[in-house]
Amino acid sequence: MSNVTSADGTRIAYTRAGSGPAVVLVDGALSHRAQSINTGLATALATHFTVYTYDRRGRGESGDTAPFAPEREVEDLAALVAEAGGPVRLYGTSSGAAVALAAAGSGIPVERLALYEPPFIVDATRPPVPDDYLRTLDDLVAADRRADAVRYFMRRGVGLPGFVVAMMRFMPAWSGLKALAHTLPYDAAFVTPYEHGTPYPAASWASVKAPTLVMDGGKSRPWIRNAARALAEHLPEATYRTLEGQTHIVKPEALAPALEGFFR
Repeated sequence: MSNVTSADGTRIAYTRAGSGPAVVLVDGALSHRAQSINTGLATALATHFTVYTYDRRGRGESGDTAPFAPEREVEDLAALVAEAGGPVRLYGTSSGAAVALAAAGSGIPVERLALYEPPFIVDATRPPVPDDYLRTLDDLVAADRRADAVRYFMRRGVGLPGFVVAMMRFMPAWSGLKALAHTLPYDAAFVTPYEHGTPYPAASWASVKAPTLVMDGGKSRPWIRNAARALAEHLPEATYRTLEGQTHIVKPEALAPALEGFFR
């Protein structure tokens, strides 16, 4: 494990593995290096690339300097990309895809950008998030109501059925999810502006010039697949690909070959 220092002095912990062109992986909500669907992916990609995984601020072994703003997470990525000797291949999953998009649009040197199912809502195939969604998350976190924050995120943000959310407290991973509940507003800050059931604003991500691969899973829910397809059509240099048989929790053995082909 190594560290870089972000622009505001926050320590960002990262791990480097493999050799070859630099690839940076960005986790989604309620994840860090020791609790991430990107762990197996990093191992698979390390055969051909130098793979950087990192703890987003407030998670794992990284710091969390207040106050939070989305720009701070972009600065965290900028510090890691500089450490990697950019430009890099950048991959983000779920809300991490929204972070990666923001980073690529900020001018960070990104040679190729890959995104898997950013959880945007661009049509009526599911209800939009409530108008007070981000404020409610902030209030629950401020009150240290961690379990309630996770349940609210799963129900209103992810859109899971109520009975599924109710059963989650019996899962072995529940305590780990609660431990990261304070970072849910960080993810929401990147995602919520595009979760209102309307098409992407014309100017959004106009500065993203890198060739981009937008992916979804063939077994994922229609709303998130529609958002991925629309994003590929919206970005100036993007292609769209479906990984058949996959869901939002994509398997490394299905994802790694697609990324290897795109990143080489």
